[in-house]
Amino acid sequence: MGLFEWIGGQFIDVIEWTDDSNDTLVWRFPRQGNEIKYGAKLIVRESQVAVFVNEGEIADIMGPGTYELETKNLPILTSLKHWDHAFNSPFKAEVYFLSMRRFTNLKWGTKNPITVRDPEFAMVRLRAFGTYEIRIDDPKTFMTEIVGTDGHFTLDEIDDQLTNLIVSKLAVVLGKDKTPVLDLAANYDLFSEYITEAISPYFKEYGLKLEKILVENISLPEEVEKALDTRTSRAITGNLDDHLKYQSANAMSQNGTMGDAMGMGMGFAMAQQMAQSMAQPSQQQNTQPSAPPPPPNSYRWHIAVNGETKGPFDENTLKQMANSGQITPQTYLWREGLDGWKVAKDIMPNLFGSMPPPPPPM
Repeated sequence: MGLFEWIGGQFIDVIEWTDDSNDTLVWRFPRQGNEIKYGAKLIVRESQVAVFVNEGEIADIMGPGTYELETKNLPILTSLKHWDHAFNSPFKAEVYFLSMRRFTNLKWGTKNPITVRDPEFAMVRLRAFGTYEIRIDDPKTFMTEIVGTDGHFTLDEIDDQLTNLIVSKLAVVLGKDKTPVLDLAANYDLFSEYITEAISPYFKEYGLKLEKILVENISLPEEVEKALDTRTSRAITGNLDDHLKYQSANAMSQNGTMGDAMGMGMGFAMAQQMAQSMAQPSQQQNTQPSAPPPPPNSYRWHIAVNGETKGPFDENTLKQMANSGQITPQTYLWREGLDGWKVAKDIMPNLFGSMPPPPPPM
């Protein structure tokens, strides 16, 4: 290397980053001992920010644009370097470029089923998967909390952590949501918006913004899906008689030992016999006389006699006791549902017949 080449390599004239990857979040400008000279050009493209780090401390953050590095463009770095006036000598600083664009089609999914309560199935285990989109929202927080001194930070380094964060919070969201499992498929869009809003605050702690979460599928365990398939199949068959005729005729017509016409005829005959035999028990049940319903429950009464509780008695017994004088209109009665003892004449006046008027005067 010649003298002039060495001297030229010591001073960087243009600082920029052209990203040709799809997964780089942060890239550090390769300084490796080179110094940045006064007046060097900094180019920050759209969807980028440049972060200057001086001796491990974040200084200036520059948005999109073209800058000539001077004291007026680097106020924080100027303060840290104690440049009271315009500097003319080269300086050393680490320059990180952050991609502020949206990163899409990132995958998430549950490794194990999530157990939730369901209005129809009472309790069920669910699996879910889909995609999500993020972007860097706070460069300083992201650099401090996540990147550190990593000179080439990619999505692979944080994807697992973000997926685990989504799945862990998804269990809480599903637990609070009351939508039946069978109705979730019709509400994937609304459900996606709901969980995006619920989980977004946790991404802010990393300096990231969760743009959206898309739910592609929420599935039931295999055995539950088989049970639903069986239930659906029964509903699709429709009329049992017609279905049996069709199935039997189709099976018999495929038998190679019979002609097509004979197979169809025997199939219809067998299907008709099967339908009649299955209908007979139900017809016998319909001809049997129905039993009368049980009598309505009557109240069970307690009476208070000389400070003691006696009973319970039904209303017929109370009438007999009233006729024999064992209870009077002033006797206290109680039954389940009353808030306390009541006088007999107030709650059961029908126990006592009408009293005759006083006799006429002599």
